[in-house]
Amino acid sequence: MAGIVIIGATSSTGSCLAKILVDRGDRILLVGRSAEPLSSLADSLGQPCQAVELLTSETFDRAVEANLSVLGNIDGMVNCIGSLWLKPLALTSDEDFSAVLATNLQTSFSVVKVGAKYMRERGGSIVLISSVAASYGLRNHEAIAAAKSGVEGLMRSSAASLASAKIRVNCVAPGLTKTKMTKRLWENASAASASAEMHPLGCLGEPEHIASTIAFLLDPANYWITGQVFSVDGGLSRVQPTRKVVAS
Repeated sequence: MAGIVIIGATSSTGSCLAKILVDRGDRILLVGRSAEPLSSLADSLGQPCQAVELLTSETFDRAVEANLSVLGNIDGMVNCIGSLWLKPLALTSDEDFSAVLATNLQTSFSVVKVGAKYMRERGGSIVLISSVAASYGLRNHEAIAAAKSGVEGLMRSSAASLASAKIRVNCVAPGLTKTKMTKRLWENASAASASAEMHPLGCLGEPEHIASTIAFLLDPANYWITGQVFSVDGGLSRVQPTRKVVAS
């Protein structure tokens, strides 16, 4: 029975992951900023939760420390916190860019730092969330692409630094997935159809697709995987989609 910390637990992917882990018998700590939905999720799963106001190394550390006696040990940590910023460069201010970096890259750094602290004795698995935009050029994705590229660089370096402690660090890089955060995109029929056609498998992702891959990486049975980006994107980043030919 592993002890897993999910940062950003009330996100679509985080809550789905929590259910998968509980079903397989893991103990989990749910961490997030919104106390009410966090408490509701925790009650439904019978697991502890901790609300934090600021997404920093210090607040994450205090959240883990306060629940360490319940978890027993920390074997895995996941960062499900993220944001979506799809605007042209001209409409992205320096403050906007800094906010995207803080939400995506800074929180990932904090998760790695805190995770490493609690896993140095036993080893474990840290999973970060990147994006297809880190490896595939998409219009108006400059800010989020930069942040997620940073997440992948952080992952590779920390995987090298922490390997001697048997701590594995990996990334999952989704394509467009039907989450609460992307709702305005996939609820628009024309936008959803166009996005689906970009993905070779012809459909958008579901939170379960991302969560099941994270659960795979957290599983100690897969201990020989580290420093990797798992693209869960319907083939978008690597496969040419079939183009519809219209007869003239």
